[in-house]
Amino acid sequence: MVEGVHFRLDDGWASAGEVGHRALAGALSDLAAMGADAGEAYLALGLPAGFDERRALELVRAADALALQTGTAIVGGDVVVAPALFVSVTAIGWAEREDALVGRDGASAGDLVGVTGRLGAAAATLAALERGIAPPPAAAAALARARRPMPRLAEGRALAGAGARAMIDLSDGIATDAAHLAHASAVRLHIHLDSLPLHEGVGELAAALGVEPWRLAAGGGEDYELCFCAPAAARAQIERAVGEPGAVEVSWVGEVLAEAPGVTLSDDRGDPVRVEGYEHRWQ
Repeated sequence: MVEGVHFRLDDGWASAGEVGHRALAGALSDLAAMGADAGEAYLALGLPAGFDERRALELVRAADALALQTGTAIVGGDVVVAPALFVSVTAIGWAEREDALVGRDGASAGDLVGVTGRLGAAAATLAALERGIAPPPAAAAALARARRPMPRLAEGRALAGAGARAMIDLSDGIATDAAHLAHASAVRLHIHLDSLPLHEGVGELAAALGVEPWRLAAGGGEDYELCFCAPAAARAQIERAVGEPGAVEVSWVGEVLAEAPGVTLSDDRGDPVRVEGYEHRWQ
């Protein structure tokens, strides 16, 4: 994660501790999307001039707190001088058996598409900060979620055990990430935008920004929830496994079609809508 690309430290956008937390959370989220257990992590820091020891320790301690919470061991890394702050995390996961893990290439026509948790928190709060709009009180939970996301490790394991056969984490927005599942599995995913579960406060922020809430949920990234495909016969089992009391919810947002690989997004009338998620590329 690179300052100016993935986060900003000025104007109250993110603290050093939030940067450290989010960097480790992002790496662990990739493990969650395979149904893996967390193991070791390696943390490399590039520190620019003016980034003092106090903030560096704040960053590392926040990452270490998340590591303790998720059963991850930070066992090494490196520190170098850099022109901008960056945090690079390598996380290693494991499973008892190879067939317990889930890739991106197992979706089949007729499967249902589901997501964990609620979406849009990061995109909504980032857009508000960029435009100088103070988040309303109703968006406090969205702001907290955006600054300190939690990787869905337990949910990923539960989904893998309950029948999910293709999975990815929502780091770039479902419009982009669902396409990765579709192309890896050689199928088409049809996503119903009106079925996307919105994080608390996203509706209020969307109104302040003058955009449709589902655009924030579908096109924004860094929700770090899980998008998965599973056979319809596994629906009840998945809801029981993931939706236990105190756990995150599961929402069913689409279906898998035997058509040309890609993603179709439709609004509440069933009309196709174009939404673009984040793409990593040179400008």
